[in-house]
Amino acid sequence: MTASNVLSASALVAEEALEHIPGGVHSSTRALNPRVVWKSAAGSKVVDVDGREFIDYHAAFGPIILGHRDPVVDRKVVEAISSLDLMGVGTTEQEVLLARKLVEHIPCAEQVLLCVTGSEATYNAIRVARAVTGRKKLVKFQGCYHGWHDYLCMNIISRPEKVGQYDPASAGILEESARHTLVLEFNRIDAVEDTLRREGNEIAAIILEPIPHNIGCVLPTREFLSGLRDLCTRYGVLLIFDEVITGFRHGLGGFQAFSGITPDLTTVAKSMANGYPCAALCGPRSIMQRFQTAGGDVFFAGTYNAHPIGVAAALATIKRLESGEVHSRLFEHGAWMAAELTKIIERRGVKAHVAQYGSVFVIYFMEPPVNSYTDVLRNDTAADVRFRRGMMSRGSFCLPLALKRNHISAAHSKEDLSRTLEAADDVLKEIAAA
Repeated sequence: MTASNVLSASALVAEEALEHIPGGVHSSTRALNPRVVWKSAAGSKVVDVDGREFIDYHAAFGPIILGHRDPVVDRKVVEAISSLDLMGVGTTEQEVLLARKLVEHIPCAEQVLLCVTGSEATYNAIRVARAVTGRKKLVKFQGCYHGWHDYLCMNIISRPEKVGQYDPASAGILEESARHTLVLEFNRIDAVEDTLRREGNEIAAIILEPIPHNIGCVLPTREFLSGLRDLCTRYGVLLIFDEVITGFRHGLGGFQAFSGITPDLTTVAKSMANGYPCAALCGPRSIMQRFQTAGGDVFFAGTYNAHPIGVAAALATIKRLESGEVHSRLFEHGAWMAAELTKIIERRGVKAHVAQYGSVFVIYFMEPPVNSYTDVLRNDTAADVRFRRGMMSRGSFCLPLALKRNHISAAHSKEDLSRTLEAADDVLKEIAAA
């Protein structure tokens, strides 16, 4: 097979996709250059329709924590659909078991409502926060992503000139809805305090990714998280941790369990079900009882909520995680990968550094520190994308978009990581020479 037709099968399917699907993909973040059409996945590997195998570090934006098509999880899913499909009313024993597990592991959870996606979970968190407080305004942080809805779909990967301004991520967002959202800089507790001092009696909630993984791996300071908790309590503002990414990937209780900072509400999804669709909104009974499911006045509904497939996958995934062995392995491999990448960067003399937490790592092509989105603006995007494409051409799939995090799963072997490090050494050598 020559270089000219390596992507011929992918190109053929992609051309057909463009005919019937706007842009050829069903989510804005799925479009890649060059286009990739997937055929199969298993463990730590993914294969495209041209037969190219990759060690997968994208992990479908993070849900794949045990590995693709984990046999234990898949078996439980098959068992579930062998006895029950979608009922639409009533409840099932399995969804009660899952809710109990979430309450057991997540510090802020006294009750749980299941849905399908992280966006739905954050949307409902905002709705109930406004109902409980009687206030309209929200606070989010530049660089954090909380879903596709009008309230929060703004100021994510903003151009430099847009930082500090209203920057909707989409046309069609109602400005009168989005204008109730204030955007602040992550890790700047002084800015939060100033904002609450001025407008605290109008603000319903502060929402954040405790680690903004949508811009890589920006770690919060202890002062920032504890300050948020204190200020929210003082001003009667609900603190929402969006742990759609951090929840279960970094620990059964999410980042709140590590930090000891308990929010008022938490959203989880992704790694909870190892790639099957399942999400949840968790919080104290006093808030969760406001939903109409409990006779309250806040609407909550969804035909596919608590679908047997997602529930079965989540229960099986959580059971695997409960021994602690998976997270111990992930943290060990993540730390080793970061340390070895740092050695390569230093040896090759590349202006870059590695940020890592648990199983998530990313190379920023810039000097440290990285404490907020403002810092991330110094990242060399061209070098970043060149590195990712170079890794892809050498058999390691790191999403070829700047700032996007990489994930290690329980299925990654030391051999996988070593092969990836060899590829990284080769690509960084080229970047240094350039």
